[in-house]
Amino acid sequence: MIAYIKGNLEAVNEEAVIVEANGVGYEIICANPFAFQDALGEQVLIYTYHYVREDNQTLFGFKKTDDKLLFSKLLNVSGIGPKGALAVLASVRVEEFVSAIEREDDKFLTQFPGIGKKTARQMILDLKGKLPDGFAAVAVETAAQSSEAEALQGNNALEEAIAAMKALGYSEREVKAIVPTLKQEQHENPDPYIRKGLALLMK
Repeated sequence: MIAYIKGNLEAVNEEAVIVEANGVGYEIICANPFAFQDALGEQVLIYTYHYVREDNQTLFGFKKTDDKLLFSKLLNVSGIGPKGALAVLASVRVEEFVSAIEREDDKFLTQFPGIGKKTARQMILDLKGKLPDGFAAVAVETAAQSSEAEALQGNNALEEAIAAMKALGYSEREVKAIVPTLKQEQHENPDPYIRKGLALLMK
């Protein structure tokens, strides 16, 4: 198994990059080959997944080990091949994808080319709770941030109040702790939220 290739980046095209290492030119298929464009003519290190079938051997390349690991996990999903896995990685950050899996957001997953609702449900079934701890931790944090943003969306007065309290010098952690209490109230302007928030923060 070829874990990575370190060599000179000779060429970049729409599907792959060419890296010369020890006199051998390796064609490496990437989700976003042009992400390496700035390093053309320079030495690069590309993490690789060596995909082997009876009639085919292909090197797939990634900038980060997280991308490579997610690619390998996606290949274990029924109905997902290398092309589908690359399409996912080309369209989304790892933490966003894992967050969608953990919260079973099949609507998010069906945005990828070739992924229908049936395949999205299969991805959730095969991957939820089975991704590495590092992925899961990021997913939980991302999901929490997403939920908070959704809860605040449409309540501009509360958003303005939160921004005002942060501007007064209160930390993100301090303000975040009182948000659930402030959400219990409904006001059309930020002043009542600010008064209530400051009272809570000064306790």
